[in-house]
Amino acid sequence: MSSVKITRELHFSAAHRVFNPEWTDEKNSEVFGGCANPNWHGHDYRLLVTVEGTPDRKTGFVMDLKDLKSLVESRVIQDVDHRNINLEVSWMEGVIPSTENFVMEIWNRLVREFPEGVELSKLTLWETPRHCVEYEG
Repeated sequence: MSSVKITRELHFSAAHRVFNPEWTDEKNSEVFGGCANPNWHGHDYRLLVTVEGTPDRKTGFVMDLKDLKSLVESRVIQDVDHRNINLEVSWMEGVIPSTENFVMEIWNRLVREFPEGVELSKLTLWETPRHCVEYEG
């Protein structure tokens, strides 16, 4: 039987500051612009989680979308929603919270959590309506 991909979209809001602690504020501002603001800034994120597998013969599902939502909420959303990524998200400690790094850390939180026969295929993280990052592990 063929492999099928399904995607669930989730939303959360979070604040962060993109900066390199080894640099001066001036250097951070030069490289990261307003994202290096010492007073933080926030985003309304959209996270698309795509998994792949063979549909179950009894249900026709690759994975129940309610279960996918619940898994992502418990492993990611509960930790980051209405939080400061730099200060309050333990699994981002020591990581520059660029969108690229953030999506890779989200992947690490999810990749081994799926039922047998279901594989994490892709994450798409929208930071703004004009800027997203895709990661396929």
